[in-house]
Amino acid sequence: MGISERRERERTERRNAILNCARELVLAQGVEHINMEDIAAKAELSKATVYLYFSSKEELLSEICEEAARKFCEHLKMFSAYGLKGITALKFLWRGYVELFGSFSEMVIIFQVRNYLDSWMPIVSLDDENEENKNKDKKKSTNVETILSTIKNIIDECKEEGVFAPDLDSTVATRLVLSIFSKIIEHASNLPMEVRGSPAVVDEMINTFQIIIRGFGREGISYSVLDIRN
Repeated sequence: MGISERRERERTERRNAILNCARELVLAQGVEHINMEDIAAKAELSKATVYLYFSSKEELLSEICEEAARKFCEHLKMFSAYGLKGITALKFLWRGYVELFGSFSEMVIIFQVRNYLDSWMPIVSLDDENEENKNKDKKKSTNVETILSTIKNIIDECKEEGVFAPDLDSTVATRLVLSIFSKIIEHASNLPMEVRGSPAVVDEMINTFQIIIRGFGREGISYSVLDIRN
């Protein structure tokens, strides 16, 4: 291996080490309670060295969030593989969320970090006709945006199936689903590690999401159709 190849490998390894240390600190302390000095100390590097790889805490967090979202997107690929749509796809999405919540780490990264970065709310790629926003979306199509558009598409399909109310605003509903997911994570992250994935916590998650889904239902729809446990 030549000198340039070795240096590039060392840079990649150091960069990954910084990302891993940041990820561990987020999980242990929460995203708002860490800074670049903490990350540098965890990685046993100077703060100046960390800044050579990442220009800010926000850039670093965005990258680890994208990696966590990529893993969740692997779950989403099963929709096309199994031909799932509408309410069936929504239930499958929910089960995947609960399963990943069991390991917890990826869900904390996706939702807690994105809340900190304030990147959920715009959802500009879904329905904003502003040309500047549309061009911005084209420049960077992220895994997080894939999650957003997938949820909105599923909600649209539920309306087409006659399961959700026809006048339901799909973008607002998407924001609400994301908000619920985020609040569940925020609540669970304040619990001791050993009880975060307990049956009681998971049951609370299910009951909360069930209320939201029933609120989306069209008038007269049977609750059995909307039961996310089935």
